[in-house]
Amino acid sequence: MQVQLAGIQLTNPVIAASGTFGYGIEFEEIVSLEKIGAFVTKGISFNPLSGHPAPRLIHTAAGMLNAIGLQNIGVEEFITKKLPQLARYPACKVIVNVFGYTVNEYLAVIRRLNEAPGIAAYELNVSCPNVHAGGMTFGADPSSLEYLVREAKAVSARPLIVKLSPNVTSIAQMAKVAANMGADALSLVNTFLAMSIDVETRKPRLTNVTGGLSGPAIKPIALRMVYEAARAVSIPILGMGGIVTPEDAVEFLLAGATAVQVGTASYADPRAVERIAHGLESWCRSHHIEKITALTGAVDLTRP
Repeated sequence: MQVQLAGIQLTNPVIAASGTFGYGIEFEEIVSLEKIGAFVTKGISFNPLSGHPAPRLIHTAAGMLNAIGLQNIGVEEFITKKLPQLARYPACKVIVNVFGYTVNEYLAVIRRLNEAPGIAAYELNVSCPNVHAGGMTFGADPSSLEYLVREAKAVSARPLIVKLSPNVTSIAQMAKVAANMGADALSLVNTFLAMSIDVETRKPRLTNVTGGLSGPAIKPIALRMVYEAARAVSIPILGMGGIVTPEDAVEFLLAGATAVQVGTASYADPRAVERIAHGLESWCRSHHIEKITALTGAVDLTRP
């Protein structure tokens, strides 16, 4: 079940996704942290953020919409209050999700994290609005993405994973941009921009009006994007988007992912990441798969 991701050895390829697993410590009494491949923290900014006002999370027919607004405690408090607690689980790989509204903000977070122990890698959240480019997200503009990844890679003391936005014309193009600028791996996809309206009040259900759609509803699109990205670049892919069962995880591996991230499923089942990791191993045994790595990119495209 072991996989190599950007030079990091994972006990299995199932990772808890950012924003759905807190800072990890919140799950320690529910999930055996050392039995999952890794977890990605909530997005960490240089200064604390309170996020958007409620309501900021609603159910949809096959998933959920969220507009949390990247609420977090800031890099300093994360290092002093959260990281020391995670040291109790040395086998648990900690990936820190990093974001900012300018390139300098991203770099300031990374530089501060470079000084802290117990971190395996950084995940660069490029779905943030670049205030110096009129609010367009870094991940939707090739030139902005190119500049951000190049600068972040130059200051990063750890492997750099770039989390791509699906709200683009060509995911393969954005994957190539990130890889060419030095990304060690890619994670995709982030949530899809969406909205919901209450027909009785005629008002948006989210205070922020729009939010990110996640859950089973996005899985077929996310799977297609992982497939396209994996064929465009040679670096590892972390696939995500609507994974609820071990079979879902297998699909993403077959499409080209080296590892997968489980997000929204943790809201319905806080033990989803561990359950899927265990179920994936059972699936491999029942299908006589000796090494999980044999599944990566092994989709059969031949026709009868």
